[in-house]
Amino acid sequence: MNKQLILVGGGGHCKSVIDVVESIGYSILGILDVPENVGKPLLDYTIIGTDEQIPYYVDQADFLVTVGQIKSAVLRIKIHDKITQAGGKLATIVASTAHVSKYAQVGAGSVIMHHAFINANAVVGTGCIINTYASIEHDVVVGNFCHIATGAMVNGSTHIGNNCFVGSRSVISNNLSICDNVLIGAGAVLIKDVTTPGIYAGNPARKISEPK
Repeated sequence: MNKQLILVGGGGHCKSVIDVVESIGYSILGILDVPENVGKPLLDYTIIGTDEQIPYYVDQADFLVTVGQIKSAVLRIKIHDKITQAGGKLATIVASTAHVSKYAQVGAGSVIMHHAFINANAVVGTGCIINTYASIEHDVVVGNFCHIATGAMVNGSTHIGNNCFVGSRSVISNNLSICDNVLIGAGAVLIKDVTTPGIYAGNPARKISEPK
């Protein structure tokens, strides 16, 4: 493939994404992060600047936002907007070990991590993280800027809104609807629609907090 890629965000999620990116043959030009980290190494790469340098690289590389997302998608959205406003192209990254059905759709700026599974007729929106061993079943719709965390299971025909987080090892039953701005805790089991934003946890999952 040998395409050039700029990663924006130099934390723990970036480290995991580097392994995914390398598995499909992208060449990482460098990483953009906060000013105090410029010049520091990250695995085999270097933090070469901040997001203020995004316009400089738009003709040299595609971009991927590698900031993590749990409580809020605000920072990821802000960086995505900065890239698109500068005329940059957002890459869509699928790990070599992941399975994405040829009948599924994955939006720009999304990353599908190692051993994730996206089944037929599923739709994953813009700027999403489908993390290691996550399972997105047939006819599921995942909105924009969602993070489906490690080992989470989203069963068939469920619709997840924008800016949502689905925690590790959680299970979402089939044919459910989840509104925007919902955080589902690790290990939760969701068996009913979610119609109001907030934090949900437990088995069966219930609302435990208002949005942060």
